[in-house]
Amino acid sequence: MTATTTAPVAAPELRTPPNQPSARLRAWATRAPLLPALIFMIAVTQLPFVATLVISFFDWNALYPDARHFTGLSNYGDVLTDPDLRKSVWTTILLTVAVVLASLVLGLALALLLDRRFKGRGVVRTLLIAPFLVVPVAAALLWKHVLYNPEYGLLNGLLHYVGGPQPDWISNTPLLAVELSLVWQWTPFMMLILLAGLQSRDQQQIEAARVDGAGDWQIFVHLTLPHLRRYLELGALLGSIYIVQNFDAVFTITSGGLGTANLPYTVYQSFYQAHENGLASAAGVLVVIGSIIIATFALRVVSSLFREEVGRA
Repeated sequence: MTATTTAPVAAPELRTPPNQPSARLRAWATRAPLLPALIFMIAVTQLPFVATLVISFFDWNALYPDARHFTGLSNYGDVLTDPDLRKSVWTTILLTVAVVLASLVLGLALALLLDRRFKGRGVVRTLLIAPFLVVPVAAALLWKHVLYNPEYGLLNGLLHYVGGPQPDWISNTPLLAVELSLVWQWTPFMMLILLAGLQSRDQQQIEAARVDGAGDWQIFVHLTLPHLRRYLELGALLGSIYIVQNFDAVFTITSGGLGTANLPYTVYQSFYQAHENGLASAAGVLVVIGSIIIATFALRVVSSLFREEVGRA
């Protein structure tokens, strides 16, 4: 009996069809639909910023175009040493810190309320979110005329009903008047972020703590607050990015007077009223740099939140 052996059949050589595009062409084909949006974003954001950066190195008054000349960093020195500009920087910091802290505290309280189940919770949530959806200028006008007006405002109307004084809120407490309007508008934003954090808690851990005899306050201090730390940081950073650039409330309520002129309003005054293009550009660049620094921390917090969620999953 003779054994027959079959020779192994060689596998056919795998070749890329001549008409199949290369990996680089496929990558460009997938990115091509995004190119118009990228070009548009560069045209409307980066090119104006580059122009602003260049103008900030010139002594450039729009009323005397022939007298403009290169001054280097002198405009930045003027922004940091001019008393009015330094005061606007301090006002910007004070306004941002006060609004962010008050919005976080109120937002946390409202988030804890909405985290509980009760009848009409959806309606209450919608009403609480409504201030954040109001146009900033409309919100400032609402507070200026409907609430703060000394003659027909709602606040003085309530004080008159109980026999109280009739103060001029904007003249007596101008910065506080701006801060209250911004707190009213930004508290819903903080509430939404913190509510998302509350709803991502480990309920089994909370139930185990209750079984061990922990009360509501102990659960809040030892479990809820540590869990919300990243969300509190995120709310504070994102709120700071937006509030440090706020212009609508200051312009509408006080017109930058009575010590309420922040840095964005000072940039407006330098550019549109004093026509000092170079000085206004330098102040604007400093605002952008500050916003970028805050945004960098915000992106790190967001990245850490995503990593924690992926690790938890």
